[in-house]
Amino acid sequence: MHRPLLVTDDHELLDDVLNLAAALPLDLDVESGPESARSRYTSAPIVLIGEGSAAACAQARLPHRSDVFLLSHGSGRHGMDRLTLLADAVGADHIVQIPDGAGWLLDRFARLAGPAAEHRGRILAVLGGRGGAGASVLAAGLAVTAGNVGLRSLLVDADPLGGGVDLVLGWEDLAGLRWPGLAETTGVVDPPAMVDALPSRGDVAVLSCDREAPGAGLPSDAMAAALDAGSRGRDLVVADLPRRLDDAAVLALRAADRVLLIVPAELRACVAAARVAATVTPHTDALHLVVRGPAPGRLRTRQIARSLGLPVAGTLRAEADLPRRLERGAPPAGTGRGPLAALCRRILGDLGLATGVAA
Repeated sequence: MHRPLLVTDDHELLDDVLNLAAALPLDLDVESGPESARSRYTSAPIVLIGEGSAAACAQARLPHRSDVFLLSHGSGRHGMDRLTLLADAVGADHIVQIPDGAGWLLDRFARLAGPAAEHRGRILAVLGGRGGAGASVLAAGLAVTAGNVGLRSLLVDADPLGGGVDLVLGWEDLAGLRWPGLAETTGVVDPPAMVDALPSRGDVAVLSCDREAPGAGLPSDAMAAALDAGSRGRDLVVADLPRRLDDAAVLALRAADRVLLIVPAELRACVAAARVAATVTPHTDALHLVVRGPAPGRLRTRQIARSLGLPVAGTLRAEADLPRRLERGAPPAGTGRGPLAALCRRILGDLGLATGVAA
């Protein structure tokens, strides 16, 4: 489970909060400022922001989310007015003054430490080393494979120029919420309500771009809401990202437990992938390589991994019948057989998600 996130440069406040957490016990992630906290800001079950760090967090425009609390030692009418302004600036739901509010905060910690702790799903991000690398197919295959083995999954289409990942699944005719509808939503998104409104079959739901609004950018606030709601309501969220990163894609990269870069086993693709990797690595330390065959020049996976300096998540062997099945509207890895399904099971197993089927 993701740990609560505390953002503060106040050592006295830090000691007070850590002492409360230690009484349960409960581990916290602690950062002194917003930029170092950004990668875990969306996925943390709750976020605690110290009064002294609130202005910097507001200026950094961290994504909107629920369960944000402003912490302070302050008291008095003038102090409360200032705290209210800071709470509004960072989108905090509550102001907690220490020590008076220590009991309330301890109760929140107890909910997270106990057996009824809120479930948070894992987040995977997938992008291609070059155009046509197969990122959308792999992302869809991961979501479908998760659904096939009894996990609840959400496939998030973060590529406005990709044509809509619902097409990859063959679900373009299914009714439901798509990005334009979510982008118009304000306030906190109720996780079950959002997921229930999406096109879905079985345990797999999809949030796709809309072909009627081609090229429309995705607001980062909407992406934050989707990742938050998806990780609360699902076991796995898979984000299909563009190679040209926008703010929404960067947010997904920073929230992801693992990022997969899929690269065809070709020299030119490897050169292009090196440039993509260079733009991704400042935003994540969880980048892994997937090599897709065939290899016309006999490039080996270990050679590609060494040239890119990345750990290998797996190799995808050629699957001759896959393009034909996709054109006919069959979802990737839908049968549970073949190289793609086997790779997806392996990746899910490496994430600690039980697949029930050996890869």
